Amino acid sequence: MTSNEQLFQRAQGVIPGGVNSPVRAFRAVGGTPRFIQRAQGAYMWDAEGTKFIDYIGSWGPMILGHGHPAVLDAVHQAAADGFSFGAPTEREVQLAEAIIALVPSVEQVRLVSSGTEAGMSAIRLARGATGRSKIVKFEGCYHGHADALLVKAGSGLATFGHPTSAGVPPEVVQHTLVLEYNNIEQLEDCFKAQGDEIACVMIEPICGNMNFVRASVPFMTRLRELCTQHGAMLAFDEVMTGFRVALGGAQSVYAKLIPGFEPDMSVFGKVIGGGMPLAAFGSSRKVMSQLAPLGPVYQAGTLSGNPVATACGLATLKEISKPGFYDALAARTQSLVAGLTKVANDAGVPFVGDSEGGMFGFFFASELPQNYNVVMATDKERFNRFFHGMLNRGVYLAPALYEAGFVSAAHSEADIAATVAAAAEALRD
Repeated sequence: MTSNEQLFQRAQGVIPGGVNSPVRAFRAVGGTPRFIQRAQGAYMWDAEGTKFIDYIGSWGPMILGHGHPAVLDAVHQAAADGFSFGAPTEREVQLAEAIIALVPSVEQVRLVSSGTEAGMSAIRLARGATGRSKIVKFEGCYHGHADALLVKAGSGLATFGHPTSAGVPPEVVQHTLVLEYNNIEQLEDCFKAQGDEIACVMIEPICGNMNFVRASVPFMTRLRELCTQHGAMLAFDEVMTGFRVALGGAQSVYAKLIPGFEPDMSVFGKVIGGGMPLAAFGSSRKVMSQLAPLGPVYQAGTLSGNPVATACGLATLKEISKPGFYDALAARTQSLVAGLTKVANDAGVPFVGDSEGGMFGFFFASELPQNYNVVMATDKERFNRFFHGMLNRGVYLAPALYEAGFVSAAHSEADIAATVAAAAEALRD
């Protein structure tokens, strides 16, 4: 048997850092990453045969759990027909129709292969449709690794951002404004100063990349008002929340709280591909008509609308659209967060958690954070100890303080109980 450590050593010789996405390297929490060999339902097994209850779910897509029979059947049939054609297929049309039917704000979509690609293309489309250059994002929100989005906040109010990655020239991000999440005053000042130059505001409505942080209803209400007033497009990045927190995504959650609310543009990924490389961006028919081949905004992709990926996504959307699916998923997730909160309180450990649908997060703090700076001020070292305590007890959480977690339909009451019991031991230690 090859150990995780042996595999990691081999990997570091041929792959930078030994991983193909940075957070997998366990740099934030320390230790050796687990090399996963297989998964089924709510569980994963590593190279050493150790079984884990999985709360990563491939970072969100596996809302049905791993290896759902209906999804496997659809993928097997599609693979037998052909992996890729470089030509249109009926399944692309079916998936687009399914997304549009579930998301009222979207009239047309373009399928792509990754969330980064979808976010990058949405911003280009917003700039093309408005004729403006500036974009606004919020510190702590992640929209993929396109150059213009790898930005941290500037030194002053609503200043231009600074690159957070080597290889991104300052002039590439000169049109990117970075604001504090949930800060209404800063938002208003930004629009007052530069509102007529802003093409779009892109936001994670419920952040999953600074753990789990919601945009407040007053903040989202004011954001919608300002975008409308100044002619800027409000772009919802629902790569993580889309079809994960509710059947209509996070925008359906806010629509229940804010009368008439909807974004101008939406970006989807993860769940719509069911674990395959697939994402999408969509808007009104008028805006989407700006895309090539109809309009002047160019976007293309060899594997966009891949026939195997679309089969996987369609099968997933069909299952999650069944009556009662989200009620059951939300109840199971709430049970997990409540259980973790109770055992932390019993242990005298400051702890707060939150969830929506099948997405959750928790902090070692006395209050739920509202922005990135507060998240980063929570007890990181305690989180790292807790992470390893849970991992050693067969529970696989995200290996970083700033990542949300995910519950699937495959998680049973027994899985939740076992997780809470492991947490009680880890917190005592």
